Amino acid sequence: MFNPTKTDLAALTRTYDVFLIDQFGVLRDDIGPYEGAVKALSWLASQGKRAIVLSNSGRSGDYNSERLVRLGFAAESFERFVTSGDVAFDLLSKQGSGVSKSARCFTISSGGDTDLADRLGLASTGAARGADIVIISGSEAERISMDEYRKMLLPAAVNGIPCFCTNPDIHKLHQGRIAPGAGSIAKLYEELGGSVRWVGKPFPEIYEYALKVAAIDKQNRVVCIGDSIEHDILGANTAGLGSVLVGTGILAGQSEDELAKIAERSSAYPDFLLARFSL
Repeated sequence: MFNPTKTDLAALTRTYDVFLIDQFGVLRDDIGPYEGAVKALSWLASQGKRAIVLSNSGRSGDYNSERLVRLGFAAESFERFVTSGDVAFDLLSKQGSGVSKSARCFTISSGGDTDLADRLGLASTGAARGADIVIISGSEAERISMDEYRKMLLPAAVNGIPCFCTNPDIHKLHQGRIAPGAGSIAKLYEELGGSVRWVGKPFPEIYEYALKVAAIDKQNRVVCIGDSIEHDILGANTAGLGSVLVGTGILAGQSEDELAKIAERSSAYPDFLLARFSL
């Protein structure tokens, strides 16, 4: 049942010790930090709370961490940055993952990013035809139509090539608007008959990985803060962690009735509502 408690950051610090905080939609949009977010993250650290940024980004946590600092966030205000790209690398680099070092990889991303393929030592190819693996880590649906993505992916789907989606977000923020995210492109691959391994929120591996690498026990009172019911809240619910839905990001402007409908459809319910990540 959708019945979250309205709260503020100070109240949350009285209840929780560890904060798993989404990047896009909570701390920033595609342009820069939200008003008050830089100060709030630093304040959280000053209260002795552990802050870990948990993002559905196909790029590495190190890359994202450096970018966040360049945007004005203090490096000491968050303990580490964990991404779905990190989790995918951990999974695919293990012996028995089924991914050969000689595999040819077709990547769909933003800005021509082939970070995961590069980290795995795979040979990148510019077309799905002839690829041995497909990675969907980002979206440029603001300029590439979904029909074009469908045509790009069809040869790989027909050939039964395995696909890894390292950014399950169905939507993304682009210049104040909502556009299809990498998750929407991965759903196209499934519609074409292809098989997709989903890595990131709301799936359990990213929470297990984050808690493991940061040596966090669930007894430490952990809460997740995000802007997506389908990803952040569902993932927190599934992992047995506290959950906070912010009023910024992809659901900004939605009424509580509309949020309740999304929650019912997703079977995901936030414990708290936070207007924005600020003091």
